[in-house]
Amino acid sequence: MEKLVSSWYKNKPLPESYIFPPETRPGNLTVPTCKTIPVIDLGKAEGRNRTRIVQQICKASEEYGFFQVVNHGVPEDLMKESMDVLKEFFEMPAEDKAVLYSEDPRNRCRLSTSSVNYAREKVHHWRDNLRHPCLPGLEDCIQLWPQKPIRYRFSIEAKKLGSRILEFVAEGLGLEPGYFGGELSEFMQLSVNHYPPCPDPSLTLGIAQHCDPNLVTILHQGDVNGLQVFNNGEWIRVEPLQNAFVVNIGNQLQIISNDKLKSVEHRVVTNSNLARTSAAFFIAPSGDSIIEPAKSLIGQASLYRAFEFKDFLLHYFPNLENNDVVMERFRSQA
Repeated sequence: MEKLVSSWYKNKPLPESYIFPPETRPGNLTVPTCKTIPVIDLGKAEGRNRTRIVQQICKASEEYGFFQVVNHGVPEDLMKESMDVLKEFFEMPAEDKAVLYSEDPRNRCRLSTSSVNYAREKVHHWRDNLRHPCLPGLEDCIQLWPQKPIRYRFSIEAKKLGSRILEFVAEGLGLEPGYFGGELSEFMQLSVNHYPPCPDPSLTLGIAQHCDPNLVTILHQGDVNGLQVFNNGEWIRVEPLQNAFVVNIGNQLQIISNDKLKSVEHRVVTNSNLARTSAAFFIAPSGDSIIEPAKSLIGQASLYRAFEFKDFLLHYFPNLENNDVVMERFRSQA
């Protein structure tokens, strides 16, 4: 528990173990303000406008690997209530959180700090993290969730939204309806990141650059800036929008699309004034699922070999800050 940033950060200078090498530091944090990821209005996805929305989603997935959705159908009061509860969790007394703290990444529900590589990493990340499964078997998963504060309720709505996005993607790629159903999207995990105010945001990161290993991520980033996406050789800010979700393409969706869609590197910067809490829903295949490019998208060549998703994860976590190394292991050698 004493390793949690939120346990010791107040009135302390930035420890040396949190200072990133000069080449990966955010520096003075100047990023383009005139450029950001696309915003897509899902309220216009019915009837004759559906094709246009599908095209917007696929274009954003090709060019940015990220987009935001508004008018997505998740009730505003539910989003606010759930995020308030998650913020409240990190404000609870240490004794209430201690029961969930663990340094064992095999624990299905755990509170931890920095990354899964904490014991081996050279530099720590300025964040605390609560992570637990939501699917499959919601009723069973709920038994693992924190008992304090009262349980949050929007995991079902996040899964519905994720499934809807995947249907749009399948349609845009020319795949049959339901292609991403079943085992390919059977698992969902909630990852709540909490970034306390930082004494020197120019020297550290909340999360270092990485790509997500799953199929697709549905993120509620709250109302505080921090998320940045790497696009065309520069970092761009993802501005928080009221009642919006950020959607990003995971490695598995890039592979299944045979590189038509892109899983893009992103990171989180800190700030010196405000705490930031975000909630990411990772929608992923079951461990035994076979991942490979969709046959109708192979064209002249399949760019990736077939593999089990659990094997991908075994290679991903030790190399999570080097996506080229991760993906190269699964590329076709033909």
